[in-house]
Amino acid sequence: MFENKVCIVTGAAQGIGKAIVERFASQGALMVYALDMNEQALSTAYEGVNNVTSVVMNICDRQAISELVEQVQADYSRVDVLVNNAGITRDALIEKMTEDEWDAVINVNLKGVFNLTQAIAPIMMENNAGSIVTMSSVVGTDGNIGQSNYAATKGGVIAMTKGWAKEFARKGAQVRANCVAPGFVATPMTENLPEKVLDLMRAKTPLGRMGTPEDITNGVEFLASDKASFITGQVLKIDGGLVL
Repeated sequence: MFENKVCIVTGAAQGIGKAIVERFASQGALMVYALDMNEQALSTAYEGVNNVTSVVMNICDRQAISELVEQVQADYSRVDVLVNNAGITRDALIEKMTEDEWDAVINVNLKGVFNLTQAIAPIMMENNAGSIVTMSSVVGTDGNIGQSNYAATKGGVIAMTKGWAKEFARKGAQVRANCVAPGFVATPMTENLPEKVLDLMRAKTPLGRMGTPEDITNGVEFLASDKASFITGQVLKIDGGLVL
């Protein structure tokens, strides 16, 4: 499905991002660039996988992004798929949330997405093809207590995506932009939560379980692929019926 495609995935060292990279690689991608700040996890994540290049990177570092994009252009002259998956949480009730907690989440989850997309979308438009999939959340569509910063970013990427769907195709380029909005997913971000909290998450979900990274990857794979060639500006919720 991704034969001869050049892909970039952020937040790629573990969890959903790692599942996405592995899916693209197994589907025959020419090269998948796996970006993450976690050097230790990234160093072992793709050992022996010839069509994955691991890149230790902070997506808030615009110079590093510029250097990467220059290298990708030099090697392949194109980027076919960008998955903006990197994200962090710094949860707190609004009266207790610090400015640092607010800024950290805004910088990574919102500005980081802007940084990568700003660098890569022009390449896609020049090549008249490309798919951008950005990770939102049901928190970005329906809110959640104690996540003002996270909700702002995940709602923000939806708004940007809808604008991009119009902007990137305005001159006829077949460049698409969509979002995936997961519900409760079993990842390293949730594995340390108390079991009673995990039970509550499962109880709130009509399908009675938490999602898996593979569940989310299935949706990303579809939106990134040519099977979704007439889909742009959309938000695909993958939440087990959590938000109806």
